[in-house]
Amino acid sequence: MTERNRKRPYTGKRTDTGRNAINNVYVYGNTARQLDVRTAIREKPKRTHNHAIRKNREKAMLMNPGYVLFLAFAMVISGIILISYIRLQSDITNSINHIASLESQLNDLKLSNDEEYSRIESSVNLEEIKRIAIEELGMTYAAEGQVVEYASEGGDYVRQIADIPE
Repeated sequence: MTERNRKRPYTGKRTDTGRNAINNVYVYGNTARQLDVRTAIREKPKRTHNHAIRKNREKAMLMNPGYVLFLAFAMVISGIILISYIRLQSDITNSINHIASLESQLNDLKLSNDEEYSRIESSVNLEEIKRIAIEELGMTYAAEGQVVEYASEGGDYVRQIADIPE
């Protein structure tokens, strides 16, 4: 045992008078004592629990059948809601993909339609049509007075409700 660990005789000075004093060691003079850490680690502080706290903890640990049934029912309902939500999201995604494919088909059809229209228009020779109409079919241009103009209310077409005067 070293000089520091040995208890010295009582001289009337006590540095710590509380409940937490380590082994009630008296210190004399102005030097600090060397603590025995091993015993402080081995001794766990005693905690006092309030009776109400302990009672609440015991209640929280108990699960009666009604509570378990309620939790199971809540989990089943939550599962059903989540599965239906995921299905709806999947349906929306599939609809968006289908709409995108239909739009792509529409654009392809418009492009092929425009190409076909351009090809047909470029193949038509208006001078040849005019020559056939005048020479072979005997058509002539309208003379003055043969064209009768009518005012229309709608602008799209004119309805004939009587014979045209000559």
